[in-house]
Amino acid sequence: MPEEYNAHGQPVGMPMPGWTPRPLPGPVTLDGRYCRLEPLDAARHAADLFAAYATAPDDRGWTYLAYGPFADEAAFRAHAEAMAASTDPRHFAVIALGTGKAVGTLSLMRQDAANGVVEVGWVTFSPLLQRSPASTEAQFLLMRYAFDTLGYRRYEWKCDSLNGPSRKAALRLGFRFEGIFRQAVVYKGRNRDTAWYSIVDGEWPRLRRAFENWLEPGNFDADGRQHHPLAAFRGA
Repeated sequence: MPEEYNAHGQPVGMPMPGWTPRPLPGPVTLDGRYCRLEPLDAARHAADLFAAYATAPDDRGWTYLAYGPFADEAAFRAHAEAMAASTDPRHFAVIALGTGKAVGTLSLMRQDAANGVVEVGWVTFSPLLQRSPASTEAQFLLMRYAFDTLGYRRYEWKCDSLNGPSRKAALRLGFRFEGIFRQAVVYKGRNRDTAWYSIVDGEWPRLRRAFENWLEPGNFDADGRQHHPLAAFRGA
């Protein structure tokens, strides 16, 4: 990015003429080819979500989350009710179009409308969603909403620095690694050093095209396996 200088010869940030605070994320429904994002509703989604999470062979999927695992459906429903009542984070259920069932959740959080910054978080995808076209599309739909509909400038991803799968997912989705915030959080009685990643609006058009091309039906075989990885489309 080219440098700007003030009257004193000091380097300053690029001007933002006409910038205004962005709208806050709302309770919208976002439709895709493989999934749909709906505002989380415990009455409609909790039972499906609990059943979807129960398909995991063990509880390792909860290790790096600040919540869970849950002893029973009643405990999870109470958690889902609290999530649904929140506006920051704003939680969404991921609905698999093939079954109409909720199979995961994710949210827009740390909403900084004044500066156009928002974070995707609370990503809790069940085995029914993981490693499927719908899991990538769910992330894409929320990114597209943040950048194209709301006009945000920066989209963040943060995770425990020890969470290898989350860090790998961030890079796969096109986020850039920015560094480690040491001793940033205490959760579940232990320390968390937090890894920070971001996408900014100038990078978004290229990433959007990559997602759109990757999600085309012709990129998958009859079992939903990709012919070409997402990074291949991003490189092109």
